[in-house]
Amino acid sequence: MPEPLRKIIHIDMDAFFAAVEQRDNPQYQNKPIIVGGAPDSRGVVATCSYQARNYGIHSAMPSATASRLCPQAIFVKPRFAVYKEASNSIRQIFYQYTSLVEPLSLDEAYLDVSDSVLYQGSATRLAEKIKQQILSETGLVASAGISYNKFFAKIASDMDKPDGLYLIPPQQGLDFVAQLPIGKFHGVGKATERKMHALGIKNGADLRRFSYAVLQQHFGKAAWFYSQIAQGIDERPVKANRESKSIGTETTYAHDLDDSREIYRQLTELLDKALLKVSAKQLCARTLTVKIKYHDFHQITRSLSFNRPIQKQLSSTPVLQQLLKKEGIGQHKIRLLGITLSSLEKQSLYYRQVDLFD
Repeated sequence: MPEPLRKIIHIDMDAFFAAVEQRDNPQYQNKPIIVGGAPDSRGVVATCSYQARNYGIHSAMPSATASRLCPQAIFVKPRFAVYKEASNSIRQIFYQYTSLVEPLSLDEAYLDVSDSVLYQGSATRLAEKIKQQILSETGLVASAGISYNKFFAKIASDMDKPDGLYLIPPQQGLDFVAQLPIGKFHGVGKATERKMHALGIKNGADLRRFSYAVLQQHFGKAAWFYSQIAQGIDERPVKANRESKSIGTETTYAHDLDDSREIYRQLTELLDKALLKVSAKQLCARTLTVKIKYHDFHQITRSLSFNRPIQKQLSSTPVLQQLLKKEGIGQHKIRLLGITLSSLEKQSLYYRQVDLFD
């Protein structure tokens, strides 16, 4: 007997960091707000309000470019502690409806409500109620996607942003994926999209025409996922206690970096973001890894482990300089920087965390 279809909701907060800033600062309401680096720095946009997006601004764009596109934009320095507090409040709302919550980041999560009897078992009405409660209790707007698997739920949450509520029912799954552009498939990056286009795969219908064996020749291990999703199948469960082996973040820069001060500043920002992700999962880390890709695509990684968990608030520059002292930072152009935190474990009140200011 086949397994009953799941009922999965994907909640995605709309322009989360910028929305928190607009909530807390009435003067920012209905204004183009950019959270991230200052316009006269080589920083990047972390996120921006929808008013800023109307000018073509998007996440990871250099702040200087964003400033040129929208000279009247208001640049705001990130307040990660405030964002985490808002995220925790939202997460507590999720747990009022199901214990099967899989956070993906501070601003999005999967919820499995298959066994819920609320609202006569309607996942759509439940998602609507969650959205209303988030708005009422936090003053923030969320979009929700509802479907029978994680792939479609995530796609659906992006369909009607902001303040979206979109359902992809099982009977529409095959038709929906058939017309979905391959670049909209979660898990398909720009390089894979170009490769698929070269094979004549422009959408889900094209993908469905390729056998698993042929896809495997071109895409290796990822072929199984592509083959399954082309049939509307995604059997990944919502994992309430997903264990991470490592957590990191990286950025490819629009212009190569060759100034050592700017390189260390960018690495510090990346480390702050990685530590925020670790903290959001109520974890702590003991190992720090730096990834550098030079302009000629030569790549190195350097790691350093500590005997105590790394503290959330830190100045990473001295440690990074120690870690990279033999790499000639500033002497060669760099196109990508990344930070990974590993040796993860649950946070404990009994730890004395290592402070990299020391």
